[in-house]
Amino acid sequence: MTHAITDGITTGSLADRFPAEMFEAAKRPVAEARGLPNACYIDPAFRAYEREQLFARTWTCIGTASSLPRAGYARPVDFLGVPLVMVRDHDGQVHVYHNVCSHRGVKLVTQPMRAKGRLRCPYHCFCYELDSGELTATPHFGGQNVDEHPALDRSQHGLKPVRSAVWADLVFVNLAENAPEFAEHVRPLAERWQAYDLSLIRHGGEIGGAMDFDVATNWKLAVENYCESYHLPWVHPGLNSYSRLDDHYNIAERSYAGQGVTNYAPSDDAPLPKFPGLSAEQDTAAEYVALFPNVLLGIQSDHFFSIWLEPLSEGRTLEHLNLYYVGDEAVSDAYAESRRRTIARWEEVFVEDVDVVQRMQEGRHSPAFQGGFFSPVMDTGTHAFHHWVARAMSEDGALDHAPVMAAAE
Repeated sequence: MTHAITDGITTGSLADRFPAEMFEAAKRPVAEARGLPNACYIDPAFRAYEREQLFARTWTCIGTASSLPRAGYARPVDFLGVPLVMVRDHDGQVHVYHNVCSHRGVKLVTQPMRAKGRLRCPYHCFCYELDSGELTATPHFGGQNVDEHPALDRSQHGLKPVRSAVWADLVFVNLAENAPEFAEHVRPLAERWQAYDLSLIRHGGEIGGAMDFDVATNWKLAVENYCESYHLPWVHPGLNSYSRLDDHYNIAERSYAGQGVTNYAPSDDAPLPKFPGLSAEQDTAAEYVALFPNVLLGIQSDHFFSIWLEPLSEGRTLEHLNLYYVGDEAVSDAYAESRRRTIARWEEVFVEDVDVVQRMQEGRHSPAFQGGFFSPVMDTGTHAFHHWVARAMSEDGALDHAPVMAAAE
């Protein structure tokens, strides 16, 4: 069942405010295209509209499975204002539910916790199973010490499940229940990276595992910046010394875009185990892509990282960085220093990006700028993302079908 998530504004009125013609320029071929207009980055009403048209209608990341370390764990997530809860059941499977008691609408989980068998409402002690959301306890519902009543059919009042999937430790949801199966959604990228056995990745944990960045920018600008390597010499001089702009190539597909490098050669002061079976070319290469809408991924021969973007407002985004290493030995104490140096290297890069994406957000308030233009050579990944957003916002059903392996026009 589809649940609308706009607050106080009808989707129809928003469609009138942001008509399809507004997005046509972004859908032109890259040499002729213009970027999304400023309203897409600074208007609270557009944020409400993209929640319905874009985030709810595709597979959007809301967290990581590793943040539920053991069976019975529950973690609340506010997905663009919608209270959800991720849980790991007693068999280790991850589920996502709407985080609200079916009785009187109390938010069930307010902080990460380990449930004692079931999720329990703090108001009237209604209880729900972790693996199914089934309502299994309704104390005194029929009177003192009477838990049943003919008017209550518990089977109709369980937690409302959210369509969800886990891939590469990332937890994805499709609120509108319209998107193709997740396996089809991720298939083009999974096939591209099939040489890398992602079943081997292990979260770095407390040493070299995770870091957050609170950035004063719209989430889309974080994606746009990530999709191109054009800025390396000026924004990332250190990175450009071992991952040179000259060695980069563009990646621009329907559901993901970014860039790769044929010679990723940092100093060898952080040796780590590598993915087995890689070719000589893959051993020295790396790729960095945005899986639309809100996941940034990086894969190297010896580690993998993800950044899932949490839009907090039209001008603020929380970037959740998680690093993964290859095999159990890589996350042992023997490689602790290598993991520490690896995350420090990436921290330097991502901090350098903060200033430019915040400046781009500030620039979106200028009437002298309305989307800009693209280099047909250097900005193809960024244009692919604009093209995807423009289609999602202006074409009914644009996100209802599996992506195809063809570059955006």
